Amino acid sequence: MRVRCGAFWVHSKGLPLALCGSRVRLPVAAGYRNSAPWRGLSHHAKGWDGFCESAIGYHCPVDEGAPVDEGSVESQSGQANVDIRVVRAFGDEWTRFRNDSLRDDELGEMFGLYTAIFPWDDLPDDPVGFDAGCGSGRWARLFAPRVGRLHCVDASEAALDVARQVLADQQNVEFHLEDISNMSLADDSCDFGYSLGVLHHVPDTELATRSCVAKLKPGAPFLVYLYYDLEGAGLLRIGLLKMVTVARWLIARMPHRLKAVVTGAVALVVYLPLARIALLLERAGHDPSTVPLFQYRNRSFYVMRNDALDRFGTRIEKRYSRDEVRVLLEQAGLERVMFSEGPPWWVAVGWRAAN
Repeated sequence: MRVRCGAFWVHSKGLPLALCGSRVRLPVAAGYRNSAPWRGLSHHAKGWDGFCESAIGYHCPVDEGAPVDEGSVESQSGQANVDIRVVRAFGDEWTRFRNDSLRDDELGEMFGLYTAIFPWDDLPDDPVGFDAGCGSGRWARLFAPRVGRLHCVDASEAALDVARQVLADQQNVEFHLEDISNMSLADDSCDFGYSLGVLHHVPDTELATRSCVAKLKPGAPFLVYLYYDLEGAGLLRIGLLKMVTVARWLIARMPHRLKAVVTGAVALVVYLPLARIALLLERAGHDPSTVPLFQYRNRSFYVMRNDALDRFGTRIEKRYSRDEVRVLLEQAGLERVMFSEGPPWWVAVGWRAAN
C-alpha cells in the first residue's frame, strides 16, 4: 500500500530514510485494513511515527502490531483498542510523575483551564461519571470532591496503582483496569464523562470516542482535550512541529530510563528558556503568545519535565483541527459541541444526543 506522507520517506519497518516529501510504502496489518485509522489516510497523512501518522493524525501500524498483554487489559469484546507499548510508556510516565507533589494553586489553575467550559451546573445531584484514561489521577483529584461517584479507567496497571495512592482519601472513586473502548460501565448510565489528553494516543480514536459517549445518559456532557494540529499557526511553528515529530520518533523508542533523561534535558534546554522568555515579554507588556511554548510561562519545571516526557515519549500522537474535533465528536453522538477559546487547544465539550 502507498500513501502520501507529507515530508518524509519512511522504510516499511518504520525507519526514516529522508526528508524528501514523497510517498511511503506501508504494509497493511491484518485487522487494520478496514479500520478507521486506514480510512481517509491519503487525505490526512502529514507525518510519520514508525506508522504513517497524519497531523490530525490517523495512526497506521507498519508491522503486525504489538500484542496486547491479555493479563493487563480487560476487554468486553475481546478486541482491545490499545498499543501495549504506549500503555507501558504511560505507566512509566505516571510512576515517575505522580503529580501529587504539585502545588495546589498550580494544579488548580491547570484544572481550571481544562474545565473552564465544563457545564457543572447541568449535572444532577451526586452525579456519576468516568475519567477515561485517568493516568495518575491528577484530574480525578479535583473532579472527585465535586461529584457523587467517579469511575477511573486506565489500561495501565502501573498508572492505576499510582492513582489509587493519589486518590486514597477519596471514598467515592472506583478503579477499572480496562481499555477505554471496552469499559464495563453500563451504556446510558453516566451523568458525565471526560477524557483529557488520552484519545489522541489510542490506535482507533473514533472507536474510543464512540465507546465513551455510549456510556453517557442522553443529555450528559463529555469533555475532551485533543492535540491541536497548529492550523493557522504559520510556517515556522508547523516546521518546528515536523522537527519535533522526528525527535519524538527517536525518543519514543528509547528505553524508559534513557527516555526520561533525554526528555528532562529537552525540558531544560527548550521548554524552560522559551517559557521564561514568554514570561519576560508578558511582564514587559508584550504578547507572550508569539513565543512557542508560551503556555508554560507560569508553570513549574516539574510540569515542564512531565509534559516533555508526555509529548516525546509516546509512539502514537494524533493532531486535529477544530473542525475535525467537531466532526469526531458529532459522529460519536454528541451535539451542541463547543470549544474553549484559549489554550490548551483543543478543549471541547458536547452533550450526548437523545437516542
